[in-house]
Amino acid sequence: MKLRLCLAACILALGCWTPPPARAAATQTLNLFIWSSYIDPALVTAFEKKYNVKLVETDYASNAEMSAKLKAGGDSQYDVVVPSSYYVPELAAEGLLAPIDHSQLTNFGNLYPKFQNPSYDPGDKYSIPYQTGTTGIVYDPAKLKNVPQSWAALYDPTANPNYPFVLPKGEGRDQIASACAYLGYGFTCATKSEWIAAAKLIIATKKRKNFAGFVDETPARDQMKSGLIAISTAYNGDIGQCYADGSCKTLKYFLPKEGTENWVDTMAIPAHAPNPQLALKFINFILDASNGADLSNWNQYSSPNKAAQPQLTGILQTEMFTPSAADEKILYFLPPLQGSQYKLFNDIWTSVLQ
Repeated sequence: MKLRLCLAACILALGCWTPPPARAAATQTLNLFIWSSYIDPALVTAFEKKYNVKLVETDYASNAEMSAKLKAGGDSQYDVVVPSSYYVPELAAEGLLAPIDHSQLTNFGNLYPKFQNPSYDPGDKYSIPYQTGTTGIVYDPAKLKNVPQSWAALYDPTANPNYPFVLPKGEGRDQIASACAYLGYGFTCATKSEWIAAAKLIIATKKRKNFAGFVDETPARDQMKSGLIAISTAYNGDIGQCYADGSCKTLKYFLPKEGTENWVDTMAIPAHAPNPQLALKFINFILDASNGADLSNWNQYSSPNKAAQPQLTGILQTEMFTPSAADEKILYFLPPLQGSQYKLFNDIWTSVLQ
């Protein structure tokens, strides 16, 4: 009898019991390692909403800083990084990047053909273009007249004998290349003797009385706006931004006739990314035509996304951001450097800065 009562009580208890609610799945996080002020907050919100995830942004100020962080274990902390094109081969050779699974990128075909098999990363094996642009020269026509549409505007003392000018510090790639182009070696010069000749020219240039120091392109743009300098190297996007907000309408920008850089910032997945599948979703999200247009309309840099072009607005529709066929002939991707060649270049550039 006691046994039957006990069993009955147990059955009754089980009948009243309800299992605890299932624990909600943890929200996935995409860890983005990127240049500062380089993604539209509205796009971040849209991506989070579309995939019900959280995007955490961490910023860096140079390729060297980004590379050092990846080598120190960041390749297992971040899901997407945004290296400049010429840095991709070095990162890949060091085992810091994972191959891209193109089967997950349904929007890849939106890119211009020139970005679908670039020389810096054949087959886009490790990287996908994010934003692009040109490196040229900006000057104040109120101070400088008859400026040659050439790197001579910076390197020939007679082109600017009096007004302050600067040269970019950075990693030296554009600066050595521009000096090579001026000397007749071509913008993509890649030998020790050419680099040394270019370095000697830059050293001679920095000894001129009106040289105002090494200042990278974006800060130099701001010095141009304030009237501190009269001419410098510049990114078309930086000048486009101040054209758009009306703060530098009188400044002039051009591409030197000897050749200059068609720069590309790319999206890549670190070798041990915590969420590589989510990283692919992010990359494909950016490749969407409307999202690509929103990105460029927000930061005023050129888009590598051909499908996005009809949705670009304002100055982005001008030749300054969509180079002509003639301009395309003088635009180059910087050749990648690896191993001993990379070390040699850095040694030469360090000697220039000393």
